[in-house]
Amino acid sequence: MAQTATLEEHLNWQKWIKTRDSDSGDYLVRKYLPLVSYHVQRISVSLPKSVSREELRSFGMLGLYDALEKFDQSRDLKFDTYASFRIRGAILDGLRKEDWLPRNTRDKTKKVDAAIEKLEQEKLGKASISDIAHELSMTEDEVYTTINEQFFSNILSMEEMPFDTDDHDNHYFTLKDKKAEIPEEVIVKQELLGELAATIEGLSEKEQLIISLFYQEELTLTEIGKILNLSTSRISQIHSKALFKLRHSLEKVIF
Repeated sequence: MAQTATLEEHLNWQKWIKTRDSDSGDYLVRKYLPLVSYHVQRISVSLPKSVSREELRSFGMLGLYDALEKFDQSRDLKFDTYASFRIRGAILDGLRKEDWLPRNTRDKTKKVDAAIEKLEQEKLGKASISDIAHELSMTEDEVYTTINEQFFSNILSMEEMPFDTDDHDNHYFTLKDKKAEIPEEVIVKQELLGELAATIEGLSEKEQLIISLFYQEELTLTEIGKILNLSTSRISQIHSKALFKLRHSLEKVIF
């Protein structure tokens, strides 16, 4: 069965590349459709529930179509890798063009930031999530969600290269020469990564496991829930709490 499937895929690729055969195109779209669902689920973890998953899926489908049109088989690159890159890029690009963070959430983030600043000045140290929730008369889950949505929004705004430029192939596949790193930058990076590692060690065992499964093993929250015998919503809650604890270290590393 595996050999037949491989041969069928190969034949459809040849038809698609040579003649842009529509049936072969449909076959390849169905073949790689799970990649769209995968990236939609991973990205949607950090988005408000108000953001339509179907809209994200539409962005992702555009990325998949774009990948099929522009994939060069002569490159030493698997289509899964190339398509994943295109799909994720298309979703993020679509989000950048949309005002996906609701006004009430933006208002909440400003209040949370102000509360954190006030509490940290009063305590001369980091404010706890319970302190912030009490200060703003919010639930702890609301505070976690607001902070993590804001964090994702900040990361998204850092994306300076538009996905739809004519020469984005060249930009996106340009790799930095690691040998050209400045020694001072290496030292700072090592210190920040060391701080992040220390923060991770301070997480609970379950939080560490979920972070590892999500970011290293690249499992979805649903898959992690099945492994740990917990609901997806519970995994999402633990994930949010872990990100909050890592937030300061992550911001230093990323920004």
